[in-house]
Amino acid sequence: MKKLSLTLVAGFAFAGVAGALAPAAMAYDGTHCRAPGNCWEPKPGYPEKVKGSKYDPKHDPKELAKQGASMKAMEERNAKRAENFKKTGKWVYDVSKIE
Repeated sequence: MKKLSLTLVAGFAFAGVAGALAPAAMAYDGTHCRAPGNCWEPKPGYPEKVKGSKYDPKHDPKELAKQGASMKAMEERNAKRAENFKKTGKWVYDVSKIE
């Protein structure tokens, strides 16, 4: 039983040392900086142009336009609320209740 426990402890110790050393060996060394503090570089295999590659997110213009439309509608509702507040002095959140 003692031999098994000693083996397990040694195994865990080795795994801990190997785990601690692995990230340090794979870390970026900062030798390819374009300017001081600008040391980002893509991983090997990342394309120069993202458009048309497998990394291209291919956003649908219709989906992107939805946010713009909702923002415009929100601004219109807020304008109605503000105008009503200036007239009456009361803030009404529900726009359908504004005359």
